[in-house]
Amino acid sequence: MKYRKTNTRILLLLGAIVFSQSCVSQVSKNLFNGKDLDGWHIDVPTMDSIPSAINPFIVRDGMLVSLGTPQGHLITDKIYKNYRLEIAYRFVAEPGNCGVLVHASTPRSLYKMFPKSIEVQMMHEHAGDFWCIVEDIVTDNMIERRGPKEHWGITEGKARRVKNLTDGSEKPLGEWNTMIIECLEDKVKVWVNGDLVNYGYNATVDKGQIAIQAEGSEVAFSKIMLSPITKMSGTTPE
Repeated sequence: MKYRKTNTRILLLLGAIVFSQSCVSQVSKNLFNGKDLDGWHIDVPTMDSIPSAINPFIVRDGMLVSLGTPQGHLITDKIYKNYRLEIAYRFVAEPGNCGVLVHASTPRSLYKMFPKSIEVQMMHEHAGDFWCIVEDIVTDNMIERRGPKEHWGITEGKARRVKNLTDGSEKPLGEWNTMIIECLEDKVKVWVNGDLVNYGYNATVDKGQIAIQAEGSEVAFSKIMLSPITKMSGTTPE
């Protein structure tokens, strides 16, 4: 009898440990640790041929900064699926272009620069647009937002941009913006400063790496927080 009780206690203890580890793996985490680029790797084509080219992704005052040039991507080492990504960003000086790529995979698949992915645009006055990069996604009102169907495509020279629902959601230049991206199965939802700015579904991919662009303008990021989700928010996430 004592032997059975001991075994039962051991099994309960092991179960508690496994449950605890499972819970820990489900909590939110900041993908940027505020100190270095641990957990990320860079892909900047210019650095292949010009040894003196700078790394456009740096840490400054505890923030991740994309200097904008040379152009390329900072990519997570890990693959993610079914998550909510909360990003705080601002253009440091001149407004311009940048973006967050979700479901990224094969590097340099487009223009020998961009990895296969779905881009969530951060370009000033266009935050929340989708850009299809050798992957595809569907939205409502596709002809209105993407143009004539015969021009659609996912490779060079095709209509890859799907316009967002509102271009008036960004803060004035120099102020911090909050972008929330929810990816669940084949769906992607995007909020900018509390406004739902895009919703896509039937995506051709449902998991992958996450990438930050260097695409011409200096952008600072103070938060890149990832949380696992099992359902999408119907309204603005809190």
